[in-house]
Amino acid sequence: MLSKPLLTLKIDVDTYRGTREGMGKLVRMLAAHQARATFLFSLGPDHTGWALRRALRPGFFSKVSRTSVVEHYGLKTLMYGTLLPGPDIGKQCVQELRAVRDAGFECGIHTWDHTLWQDNVAKRGAAWTIGMMRKAATRYQQVFGTEPHTHGAAGWQMNVSAFVEHDTAGYRYASDGRAILDERGAMVYPGNGPHRLRNGNTLLKCVQLPTTLPTLDELLGCEIDGKTLSTANVAEHILALTAENRRDHVYTLHAELEGQKLAPIFEQLLTGWKAQGYEFASMGDYYEKVKDTELPICPVTWGELPGRSGRLIVQGKAA
Repeated sequence: MLSKPLLTLKIDVDTYRGTREGMGKLVRMLAAHQARATFLFSLGPDHTGWALRRALRPGFFSKVSRTSVVEHYGLKTLMYGTLLPGPDIGKQCVQELRAVRDAGFECGIHTWDHTLWQDNVAKRGAAWTIGMMRKAATRYQQVFGTEPHTHGAAGWQMNVSAFVEHDTAGYRYASDGRAILDERGAMVYPGNGPHRLRNGNTLLKCVQLPTTLPTLDELLGCEIDGKTLSTANVAEHILALTAENRRDHVYTLHAELEGQKLAPIFEQLLTGWKAQGYEFASMGDYYEKVKDTELPICPVTWGELPGRSGRLIVQGKAA
């Protein structure tokens, strides 16, 4: 009997508000569907307001207007680090963080300071990068009483030193990058999926589990196949992608979106994926499935994706 394809749910928790308000709703939704998932936490200060410095980046304003950033993140969150001090998530939300673990979900690191990492890591050196990662790891240990074992990069932003640090920390798997997608959100290279990275002549050990589906904020407001995607039809579009390409997938969702105003869309997706025969999985579950297989070796690669401004880590072509 053939095993079901996995739908790995990777949940990025970017902000103080998402930690306080969005995570709990997601935990309850997932439990109702008996769905496994991985939560990745931002563990230091919330400086979301600093993200307004991206205003000059091509595509920034179109993304903001399409996805109603103020509505989903809240005006207060957009002032953290500017008009308001950024709350320390790992100190002020210990109870909420531990509740996710206690509910039986896999936990890992998203970042220390989401905005600081996303806007700087691509151009920073080893000392800055490793310092940020180890600060997050220390806070994780303080919150959970155990060492972290996995990571998913904020904004899919990394550098070579960050990937090397995964091996130093002993991470067996992480989800730091993306599969390359076309304008519909379909995978350009069907072979994209779990892989290992090569840094020059060095083969890194940590297995990468890239996100293979578009995110809601990349799709909402876009015109695809002659129709504008909205909250009324975006779930149907994503479900069409997983029906057409029935294989293991990684879907990245956000506590600030699917855990709040876009929760009804996520409910539709969970119901639809179950109907399509997918089995919900954590990143750890996916790793266990592929760890003994021969995985492609890919270079560290940057690229662009439809609906998202700027460059991010994407899966390169295997050697």
